[in-house]
Amino acid sequence: MNASQLFNRTVGLYFVAIAGTFLIVAGLVYAMQRYTRPAPLGAARAQERLKARAEVTAANTESLNNYGWVDQGKGIVRMPITNAIPLALKEWQNPAAARSNLIARAEKAAEQPPPPPKPPEQPNPYE
Repeated sequence: MNASQLFNRTVGLYFVAIAGTFLIVAGLVYAMQRYTRPAPLGAARAQERLKARAEVTAANTESLNNYGWVDQGKGIVRMPITNAIPLALKEWQNPAAARSNLIARAEKAAEQPPPPPKPPEQPNPYE
């Protein structure tokens, strides 16, 4: 075997080795894409999302259209928006009085609850 044939054979082996390496890498990339792809959104997931949206919409509709307590201890009540708009327009005919009333209500709503009781003097033996 002469030098030129040996050279051609060596180049051919390198070419086959490089092509094989690229094929192995391409196969690994294909496998990783196939195994790591998330499952498509199905009809069950779509129905679950629609149900959650309907629940949120119902809760919002209920809070906008019905009376209810926001904080019964402080006397804060939620009222329907259809009643709140005319009441706000009527109240704000005199801006100075409405502003002072609003500030008083905001202060009442922001009152802090009493502090929690002090911890026991003796530490718990199980801590």
